[in-house]
Amino acid sequence: MTSLREQIKGRAAWWSVGLICVALVVTSRPAHAAGGALDLLYERTVMSAADQRCALFTPEIKAALDASRLQARGAALRAGAPKEALAETEGRAWRKARAVDCRSPDIATAAGRVRGAFAGYAHLARMDYPGEVAGWSADRSVSKAGERWKLSQTSNFGWDRLRFGLAGQYGGPQLTAVAVFADNATPYSARLVVRDVTRTSGPYLDSRSRGKGGKLTLVARTSPRSASRVFTAESRGAAGPMMMPEGAKSGWAFRFSPAAQAALAGLDPREAVVVEFVFAGPNGDKVRQAHLEVGDFAAGRAFLAAGAR
Repeated sequence: MTSLREQIKGRAAWWSVGLICVALVVTSRPAHAAGGALDLLYERTVMSAADQRCALFTPEIKAALDASRLQARGAALRAGAPKEALAETEGRAWRKARAVDCRSPDIATAAGRVRGAFAGYAHLARMDYPGEVAGWSADRSVSKAGERWKLSQTSNFGWDRLRFGLAGQYGGPQLTAVAVFADNATPYSARLVVRDVTRTSGPYLDSRSRGKGGKLTLVARTSPRSASRVFTAESRGAAGPMMMPEGAKSGWAFRFSPAAQAALAGLDPREAVVVEFVFAGPNGDKVRQAHLEVGDFAAGRAFLAAGAR
């Protein structure tokens, strides 16, 4: 049987480039990209599982490894790896981790490579997570200037603009939507609409609707209302100066619950969600919708968590 030391040694180059290689792997041919991402997922999962058994890493390295594992998982899905392949890869990794001796030279060598690969991770302040249509930008630097974005994605919907993601100053960031409306309209509520993973077997990806480069549009990546969960914003208020889309002077900020944040993190990276803004009208409510790509939201959130330790 191939030892853990031999498996990790045979792919040392993967570890040495850390997180960046995960984003690059999806630019290759689909079959090769899926295989490369699955290799990364296997190695990250082996070491995460081994850490749970053997307490190998500091909280900072543990969180960094988890962020990389999530990013590799997303890359594998986007490269076309079926869910069955991911389940097999992760199951094989857990079995391998359960079989190793925590005191063995193999596990010590593998853990040392992980520490070396992620040595500079704690010093990274910013990270970009490109998506198929739209990506996320993460920033875990510390500022005393007030509330600002930690992880965000922008969207234009009609003449209106949205910035959405995790925001805060101290403590855990909150899931937030900040919108600027070209006609200065004032919504009285906002809703986040996500696929209900308890009632569906996977994402809705309508291959009949494609945009530039043959990629599925965000609308084609959203689940029908009958298969969705709806989270109503818990609060509304004026957005702070560091929260608004570029060039905007005023906007509305809506805060969502931790449950909404967890639901978003649990989705498939290929799918999209909808933020709805609700306006009172003379003949009933009016709704404006903005679509956002799920992408590597979970990996970005883990990146923030690694910096908070």
